[in-house]
Amino acid sequence: MAENGDTHDNYQRSNSFKDSDKYVRTRSGTYVRRDSDSYSRKDSSMPEFRSALKSRLQKSKDELPQGLMREVLETYKPNLLTRRRRLIEDFVRDLMLNNDHIHVMEQQMRDAIKMGLKKENHENASVKCFPTYVKELPNGKEQGKFLSLDLGGTNFRVIFMELTKDKEFMMDSKIYAIPHSVMIGPGVELFDHIADCLAMFVLDRKIQDETLPLGFTFSFPLQQEGLNKATLVKWTKGFNCAGVEGEDVVGLLQEALERRGDVKIEVCAILNDTTGCLMSCAWRDNRCRIGLILGTGTNACYLEDIKNIETLNPEDFPGQEHMVINTEWGAFGDKGELNFIKTKWDENVDEMSVNPGKQIYEKMISGMYMGELIRQVLVDLMKDDLIFVGADREQLLERGSFFTRYASEIESDPVGEYTRCRQALEELGMDPDEVSDDDCSALRYVCEAVSRRASMMASAGITALLKKMDYKDVV
Repeated sequence: MAENGDTHDNYQRSNSFKDSDKYVRTRSGTYVRRDSDSYSRKDSSMPEFRSALKSRLQKSKDELPQGLMREVLETYKPNLLTRRRRLIEDFVRDLMLNNDHIHVMEQQMRDAIKMGLKKENHENASVKCFPTYVKELPNGKEQGKFLSLDLGGTNFRVIFMELTKDKEFMMDSKIYAIPHSVMIGPGVELFDHIADCLAMFVLDRKIQDETLPLGFTFSFPLQQEGLNKATLVKWTKGFNCAGVEGEDVVGLLQEALERRGDVKIEVCAILNDTTGCLMSCAWRDNRCRIGLILGTGTNACYLEDIKNIETLNPEDFPGQEHMVINTEWGAFGDKGELNFIKTKWDENVDEMSVNPGKQIYEKMISGMYMGELIRQVLVDLMKDDLIFVGADREQLLERGSFFTRYASEIESDPVGEYTRCRQALEELGMDPDEVSDDDCSALRYVCEAVSRRASMMASAGITALLKKMDYKDVV
């Protein structure tokens, strides 16, 4: 990748973008504008700890004795646990899953998917398996200029992109925030806000005179009736805008754009973020068959045989063999499928959410809820004076105060070091000097228990999709 100070790189471009030298090639082969959010986000919030850890391990290794004594020291690992630590590990044992749990969950996920595909059971299925009307995957030869709108959380992204005949992908994007008042206000205000930001982006790039097709990635449960017609089934991820559920979201966005009247944008397709993920990856490698989202929420899509989709009439799709299915698996567990591994902390998180009893799988593994789940565990540990004794714990008692990013930062500390852990606790109002290493180690253990369970549950879902498709060459 070219450095920030560069104005050129060594790759010739075959695109029609104006001022193409403003674009830089990333390691993935994508071209992004130097001043766009996509390029600036290369310094992500995920801590870069690998190089520091590698040098630290090498230094420790170099300081060890050589020969037989070195082998003895490397294999001798004392395991001294304090009584408090044993109590903490016993306290969170309900978060520990084994292979039997995962096997049962994978089977139940497959059964739920099959139920969602059947016409007579679809209404009562927890995993709805909505047809997307995307009947084939990209072949890598697609080209042209497009707009994209990605809405799926507290922020949304507008993208101007070009696919070239040389399989280059050039992109310019900007991220816009959605105020909380808009997330829970009238639906008209939400779509007017989106239209305003979309128009601002187009006018700023001076492409308002071009009629560009727009792909609308809408990361909420949709009932699609065509490639550019879909109704919202229910809000998730903290959204609760009135007047949108049961309505055609493409129509609502198009109406908001028409109310402005100053940009030429045609919404030509609406899709879920999982479908968008699958399509973009399949453009690079057509062996890709699953699109997976693990972020604010979670969802997955996969390629299904049309003959297995009983909610469709196969005669309406002559000559077509496959269709991408949007599983909406975040609702897995809504029918009690996950009760055998749910904990009291999961139930507390669910009860305090905006949609109690819904999206159970999502609440157990996704980023919007993992921080609060960890906080629930910590509060119970604090009640028994097993952690943070003598520290200011007041802020940690507030709902939503422990962000999921804290878990990533805490787990990224090299083993035995707690620099980022103490920084996170300082943000929570604690004096780092009042927090012991044992407290930091226990906090890391709790974070790892929650994130490890989430990763195992996610892997069970992926396994269910792979077994359902039964392809031999999926990447």
